[in-house]
Amino acid sequence: MHLSLALISDVFFTDDGATRLRARLTEAKAAGAAVALLPEIPLHPWSPATPTPRDDDAEEPGGRRHSIMSAAAKDAGIGLVGGAIVRDPSTGRRQNTALVFDAHGALVGRYAKVHLPDEPGFHEPCHYDPGDEPAVPIDSFDMPVGVQICSDMNRPVAAHALAAAGAVAILHPRATESATYERWKLVLRSTAITCCAYVLSVNRPGPEQGVPIGGPSLAIDPNGEVMVETTDPLAVVTLEESVLADARRRYPGYLRTNARMYAEAWLRGERPPEGGSD
Repeated sequence: MHLSLALISDVFFTDDGATRLRARLTEAKAAGAAVALLPEIPLHPWSPATPTPRDDDAEEPGGRRHSIMSAAAKDAGIGLVGGAIVRDPSTGRRQNTALVFDAHGALVGRYAKVHLPDEPGFHEPCHYDPGDEPAVPIDSFDMPVGVQICSDMNRPVAAHALAAAGAVAILHPRATESATYERWKLVLRSTAITCCAYVLSVNRPGPEQGVPIGGPSLAIDPNGEVMVETTDPLAVVTLEESVLADARRRYPGYLRTNARMYAEAWLRGERPPEGGSD
């Protein structure tokens, strides 16, 4: 069994965004991809460049950006991992949310980013709240996949949990600076090796609002080997079940995952925020 995915390093927040997104997905489908992966919040400008949020950056579930991605996936006949800043209509909380659509445009998965950086160019807590639900594998394609958004991979416990739950690939939309690329590459390769899963990462394509965003898209196999490393706007890679099975038979793939012990250790190690109390 195999699954071909397109890495699309492009953003679609301009007036012609819906048209360009449909064209990119059609191109990816023609290149043999069954699923396309976009960068972090691809239908938004990089809002966290400043600490000032805008109300129209967020939308309620099923909003305008959701509808654009759903229609584009359906028109091109391809699965799609996109995202938006989604506002909960009952609480008003905004979250940076990956939205996963099947080839018919139906929403088949969602995941809210948990780990939010707060530094120049990345004032994310000013714009949305952290997620508080773990990601789960999405079984709507030929092979199950999971999603982690940008900084989530620097706390890779959830990626390991996804792989343990059956995800063959961790799909990783991101918005990172070119100067930090080698650190990201190291983290992503080590995650692929220790999870025994594919890791596919797509960056926003270039600087925005004074933030030096940039650096290649990456596809890494379960042995940590780089399959694709490119700044091209479109690349297609194929995941092979046989490669995954071989990696999981070899070291460290065959090592036991002791989830209960890990959970107990993490709970023992929890500390209240600095200056806070239990």
